[in-house]
Amino acid sequence: MTRVSLDVARSWVARIFTENGANAEAAASVAAALVRAESEGLKGHGLSRIPTYLVMLRSGKIDGRAVPTAKRVRAATLMVDAANGFAYPAVDLALKELPAIVAETGIAAAAIARSNHAGALGAHVEALADKGLIALFFANTPEAIAPAGGTKAVYGTNPIAFACPLPGRPAVVVDLALSTVARGNIVAAAQKGEPIPEGWALDIEGNPTTDAAKALKGTMVALGGPKGTALALMVEVLAAALTGAHLAFEASSFLDDKGPPPGTGQTILAIDPAGFGHGAFGERIAALAGAIEAQAGARLPGQRRLALRQKAAADGIVLPADLVEKFGAP
Repeated sequence: MTRVSLDVARSWVARIFTENGANAEAAASVAAALVRAESEGLKGHGLSRIPTYLVMLRSGKIDGRAVPTAKRVRAATLMVDAANGFAYPAVDLALKELPAIVAETGIAAAAIARSNHAGALGAHVEALADKGLIALFFANTPEAIAPAGGTKAVYGTNPIAFACPLPGRPAVVVDLALSTVARGNIVAAAQKGEPIPEGWALDIEGNPTTDAAKALKGTMVALGGPKGTALALMVEVLAAALTGAHLAFEASSFLDDKGPPPGTGQTILAIDPAGFGHGAFGERIAALAGAIEAQAGARLPGQRRLALRQKAAADGIVLPADLVEKFGAP
């Protein structure tokens, strides 16, 4: 077992990507995102993504040398071109630019096009909440979910994330895919040859399956049935149509070297609570949190991930044995 600090893990992951053609900035951004997800117990978005990212990098589906650019189109809108590179540097650029814009306008949006897998979205919105902003993140992904009443995938798993500041405490963070589970969990199961629970996915013929490999060729079960597919449509509009990116059914897979770059999109909304002419937000959100936590067994969203992240900061994380064998120890 190879247990290392988060700093060492980030350096190790960054080395893997630079050795495989990514520039230093992209490699560092990817490493930060994957190690963060791993530290929070989100293994489907963590180090298990290294092999599939490398497959896309080596094939050209991800341009490891791409440098994202941003253009302020109107007072409150920012357009970011990920340039068919990793999504993370483009997201980092948006998160860097948005606070200054929202300080002027009260509410602002960044649209990201020609992008890729954006990982665990909670980390992105939490970064804005740590600056005192309310944040929403919408991302479309390659086809995975069929519309209500249909059998062919049209929508992606299309994750949504939300974060808001909580006075004197870590931000409240909500991060969820619109499938019953994140697709990354099925990817991780397939890599390990493990079965998945029934109710997660359907095979290519529309039948329930516990075989992860068959699930990846079939469709995901939408969260909440038809309500989940309606939300998935909303995300397609906000993350793909609004950004000019590929729709889910036009995007190539995040998991292999087949086809052109996925070209998916993301939209980030940032809201300044102080921009509405009153100073009651902090007291109101604190009252809401208090009402939730006053109930025995109830907790705010994101608390489990926060606890795991704090533990990992102290104890480090365990690197997957197969990756250490393949890429060497740190």
